[in-house]
Parts: sequence; structure tokens; C-alpha cells
Amino acid sequence: MSTTNNLGSRYAMAAQEDRSAPRSRVSIPASLRPSGSKGFQTVINDLSLSGFSATSINRIHPGTVVWLTMPGLESMQGSVVWWEGGMVGCAFEQLLSPIIHDNILNRWCEEATYHPRG
Repeated sequence: MSTTNNLGSRYAMAAQEDRSAPRSRVSIPASLRPSGSKGFQTVINDLSLSGFSATSINRIHPGTVVWLTMPGLESMQGSVVWWEGGMVGCAFEQLLSPIIHDNILNRWCEEATYHPRG
């Protein structure tokens, strides 16, 4: 296993298992395209600097590379960490910029208790 893949695996584990980045509940219309497949419309259910969960009727296997596109943003690469009962959890390939994260939350966040970083 290459160093890059090893670091990627450790990052994916930390992003999903430790959940070191706080997750915010959202409802964001988006598109998700698994590698080698057609993209489909989805809804992002939670978002953090390190990943997201979204609806996915079709099973997407862990390790699958995906591209997430939200309104007004470029596609972001990630990889599937889990799929269960019509939901998929993914880790971003690169951490989401805190500024972009906060802008997304300001636009889409459902939680009245959200407070931007100060």
C-alpha cells in the first residue's frame, strides 16, 4: 500500500469514526456521482469539514470514489465509508474550507442553534 493510500485510509477512518469535525444537520439538494456510474439527485442530510451523509436509494460500496455537487459550488471528491438503508456516508478527499463550510451552513442550515466560528 502506498503512503498516499495509507494516509487516505487513515483520514477516512478519522473523518467518519472519530467524527472530530462537528456535523450540522442540513437539507441541501445536490447531485452525487459514483465513479463509473451516472450521477443522481440526492439530499445532503449532514455536513462537516470532513464529510457528509446523503440519501442514496442504490447501494454504493465502501471505498467507491464519488463526486458531490452542491448548488453554486464545484464538484468535490470523496469516498464512501458506509451505506445503510438508503443513506450513504462519505469522507471528502480534501477537508472542506471552513469559510465555504460556514457559507453553506449560513445558506442551508436547519439548526437554529448554529453559530458561525468567531
